[in-house]
Amino acid sequence: MSIPLPFRRLVDDAAIFPPGLAPLPEAVRAHRAHPTSAYADLVGPLVVDTARLDDLAALDTAGIAVSVVVPTPAEVPGIAARAADAGVVLAGLEVRLGGSGRPAEQVAAVAADAPDGIPTYVEVPRPADPAWGDALAAATEHGLRLKLRTGGTEAGAFPSEDEVATWIAAAVTNALPFKCTAGLHNAVRHTAPGTGFEHHGYLNILLATARAGAGAEHPALVATLAERDAATLADAARTTVDLGAARASFVSFGSCSVAEPYDDLVALGLLATTPSAPEEHRS
Repeated sequence: MSIPLPFRRLVDDAAIFPPGLAPLPEAVRAHRAHPTSAYADLVGPLVVDTARLDDLAALDTAGIAVSVVVPTPAEVPGIAARAADAGVVLAGLEVRLGGSGRPAEQVAAVAADAPDGIPTYVEVPRPADPAWGDALAAATEHGLRLKLRTGGTEAGAFPSEDEVATWIAAAVTNALPFKCTAGLHNAVRHTAPGTGFEHHGYLNILLATARAGAGAEHPALVATLAERDAATLADAARTTVDLGAARASFVSFGSCSVAEPYDDLVALGLLATTPSAPEEHRS
């Protein structure tokens, strides 16, 4: 089955991160096989961290695109050279804010040190954090992208629908492309049976982004993010003509599984009937 434009390159391959925790050699082998799979066009770059970036040099990585998770702004300088030494194509940086300095100062430092032409995301605080507004304003000023953490290995890591709606509206209003990380293996919002964690759905987020772009108010975005009925979401995806255009804002999400997001699209019947954007949206 072909992948419609609204879903192309939507899933970044974060196989080495929790909960998957695939060994790096295994993750690279699997990533190299994705282009021959049914979900080839769904998959974006391989996500690695700075701790394992150099290890890629010993593996068969020729031509592989990687997005590098950087733990602090201080580690941004030199990433491009390290990626080149590892024999991979640098597709993006995902930088956590941390260490000394106000968020605005850290974001400015990231912007100054990021390689030219490489999409660079900064992982911003949750909206309840006093640093949220500062980080958002700085990212807007310096033309960086946002990374939103939508889950983790404990219940407190999952933001509420209200928080995610605030993030999305701010990103769309300020024309800041964003990616999400953690907890988005599945298309539809649900309670995980093994943990009881409240997982957001990537289709919920994509629809909320499209609706934010069309001018929907905050309560409507919250309701979209809270929707748990798969048929309702699938019908909305089929009839939302600007779903593909929303990818200019919601660029991708990292997932340790790329098969699960694909399987959900198959189950929802969205691989042949979803409206397409007029042109490629990922940059």
